[in-house]
Order: sequence, then structure tokens, then C-alpha cells
Amino acid sequence: MSDFAARGRDLDQRRKARSAFLAGMGRGLAGALLFALPMLMTIEMWQLGFYVAREKLLLLMVIDLPLLVILSHRIGFEETFDWREDVRDAIVAYGIGIAASAAILFLFGLLNLDMPWSEVIGKIAIQSVPASIGAMLGRSQLTRDEDADCEGPEPRQRRTSYLGELFLMVVGALFLSLNVAPTEEMILLSYKMTPWHALATILLSIALMHGFVYAVSFEGGHELSPDTPWWHALIRFTLPGYVIALGISLFSLWISNRSTARG
Repeated sequence: MSDFAARGRDLDQRRKARSAFLAGMGRGLAGALLFALPMLMTIEMWQLGFYVAREKLLLLMVIDLPLLVILSHRIGFEETFDWREDVRDAIVAYGIGIAASAAILFLFGLLNLDMPWSEVIGKIAIQSVPASIGAMLGRSQLTRDEDADCEGPEPRQRRTSYLGELFLMVVGALFLSLNVAPTEEMILLSYKMTPWHALATILLSIALMHGFVYAVSFEGGHELSPDTPWWHALIRFTLPGYVIALGISLFSLWISNRSTARG
């Protein structure tokens, strides 16, 4: 009788695990569509998948997978308990990103059987990177509060270290930069701005970044104690974050063939 009850509990736990995983898949798909749809509707991203150098595209895809693994470790679309599950979820998120990108591009009439396979693969691949990140972010952004109260194994404690916060800055910068780096407006703005405009933009960006993260008290941000000098957070978080944003922006512009100097 006890063996029968144990098997029943085991089956129930497996059903709950499958249900949780499918729910995570659904949140991942919703995240992929929600976060990547603006880029899926951008003509420059369609063109980028056609003309971008294949070694650059391969590099972007290779970089994306370990980013997804670490992101799963931090805020994946379901609770994970070891790195094997993080790798599994990263692969699933990548698959969701590829499938969602292919489906939307096909529905928009941007993919057809008459196209060269290199163009089809290029368009899907370039769009799958932001879509996969969106899929992984689906859990943290779309999970209901009651989901956290469900019974199950005790989730591991995920303390945000300094390097962990810098990593999340990298992911956020990559995701947001892919929205604008391929656009023609980036070229136009670079011609219209003077060095004084650029300097003012840099100073305003640093001020806004510092204010958004610390003064406005967004979720996940740091609240400074009254005893902490203002320059501590500026030097430790804001300025490194801005340097990360600069580096990722340069990388995205390079991938998009927008970083070539013109005399």
C-alpha cells in the first residue's frame, strides 16, 4: 500500500513538473513575441539577415547561447536547480526564438520557398537572438504572483552578485541595442550631431542611468543607505554600466555594418 501511495505521489509530482514546464514554455513564447515583435516588423532587421557577413552572424549566435544559459541560471522561464537544467532551458528558449521568428516572418510574407536558403536562414537567425532573450525573460516579466506560491522543491537561492548585475547589464544592453543599431536613423543622427551634442548626450545618459537605477528605485535596483556617499554607486555601478553599454553598442553596430567610419 505504501509503495502504491509513493508511486501515486511520484506520478503527481511528474504531472506537476510537466505542467510547470509547459507553462514556462507558454511564457517563453509570449516573451519571445512580446519583446521581439518590434524587431520582427523592422525593415532594417529583414535586410540585415540578408546581407550581414555570415561569420558575424555565427559569432552573434554563438555568443547568445551561453548568455541564455547564464540568464536561465538567474531568471529563466522556470525554476531550475542545476546547470544541466539551465542548458536545457537555454536550448528550449533558443528553439522558441527560432520557431517564433520563422512563423512571424512567414506570416508577414517575408519568407517563401523561392528565396535562397542562405537568406531564409539569415533572416531567421538574426531575429532569433532577441526573440530567444525575450523568451528567457518571459518568466520574470509574465509570471503571476500565485505561481511563486505553488508547492514544489525548494528553489535555489539566487543572490545577485556584483558580476551578476554587470552580466544583466550586458544582456539588457545587447537586447535594446539590437532594436536600433541596424536602423538608418543611427547613421542620420551621427551626421547631424556635433561633438557638443555627443558630450551632452553622454552626460545626460549617465545622469538618467544613475537616476533610474538608484533614485527612482526600480525593481531590482539598489537603494542607497543615507550613509553611502553618492559617488560610491556612481563609480561602482553607473559608470561601469555605461562602459558596458558603450561596448555592447559598438558590437551591435559592428554586427549591423554600421560602425564603418566615413570621411
